[in-house]
Amino acid sequence: MTYEFLQQYWWFLVSLLGALLVFLMFVQGANSCLRSLGWTEEGRRLVVNSTGRKWEFTFTTLVTFGGAFFASFPLFYSTSFGGAYWLWMIILFTFVLQAVSYEFQNKLGNFLGPKTFQWCLVLNGILGPLLLGGAVATFFEGSNFLVVKDNLVDAQSLTPIISRWANASHGLDAVLNPWVLVFGLSVVFLARVLGILYVMNNVDDEDIRSRGSVRLLGAAVPFLIFFVSYLVHLLLKDGYAYTDAGVIVMEPMKYLHNFLSMWYLLIVLLVGVVLVLFAIFKTVTSKTYVGGIWPAGIGVVLVVLALLLCAGWNHTAYYPSTADLQSSLTIVNSCSSEFTLRTMFYVSLLVPFVLAYIVYAWWSIDKKKLDKQEISGGHAY
Repeated sequence: MTYEFLQQYWWFLVSLLGALLVFLMFVQGANSCLRSLGWTEEGRRLVVNSTGRKWEFTFTTLVTFGGAFFASFPLFYSTSFGGAYWLWMIILFTFVLQAVSYEFQNKLGNFLGPKTFQWCLVLNGILGPLLLGGAVATFFEGSNFLVVKDNLVDAQSLTPIISRWANASHGLDAVLNPWVLVFGLSVVFLARVLGILYVMNNVDDEDIRSRGSVRLLGAAVPFLIFFVSYLVHLLLKDGYAYTDAGVIVMEPMKYLHNFLSMWYLLIVLLVGVVLVLFAIFKTVTSKTYVGGIWPAGIGVVLVVLALLLCAGWNHTAYYPSTADLQSSLTIVNSCSSEFTLRTMFYVSLLVPFVLAYIVYAWWSIDKKKLDKQEISGGHAY
């Protein structure tokens, strides 16, 4: 295991966690459709209890994603999470708001009423995917930060900090980039597509399933428009590459070159797109098919994995700096020491066992479809 292999390996694991996180945002997507999928109060409770069984998976994956970045690429963690903290604080606030809304909407003494917390779930369902998608888009569009490693060894430096944000917005300036918004909106509508597919599969209610087919088409069309627009923009735009000496340079159509050089990623991307399209088409055209969440979920993981690997592999700067080109982060200049990566490699061998437990827990929760009788119990949200 060379140092280079460990860098590539850990970028793969971080990318896989990011891909799983996007899939698990079906929770946010379903919540954003809460009031249209569940037309009655009983229908809304069915949707809330369906997603309420899974929101911990999404939140845990988000925390794990951040922890993996901190352990393997600490300079990114300090730069993005420390510099763009307003962006990340809003994201975390919406997820905390989600957890509170699930637990307190039907508790005794809730003077705000259930509808208040249901609207909070809708807010998380829109802002969460939008801002997380925007954060991912900065991997391709760049962020406004500076990295000065000499500050750590400069005795005269008053602020021995490696990285800092170059303006006072601390990450909120990302939403001023129209292409960041386009990618963020594509994630919002993708989450809605996944959320509708999941609820149709998980809830045994004919009214919700019939509404889901119509709402699915309304979410799929804007998703495809935004996603295809951004994908074309990505393949044609100049990208951020680095030489063997570590110098960051601009390369025309860098990401297109990455997919052509790493043809296996292109195949993964295309297979993922086909699976998502199949799930949407099959669900819309069939009155009995409700298993679309599985091909769509696998497809989303493949597409996001291919995009994130394209952002970091093949001598690509995965976190470009728009303030100073040479401050851009790569998997080489931002990773942990070889000893740390090697030690964590052995720890990561436990991941398949953790995934097996998650699959078992998921199966145990969903082995019986949710129905109106079940939400009448004392353990329902």
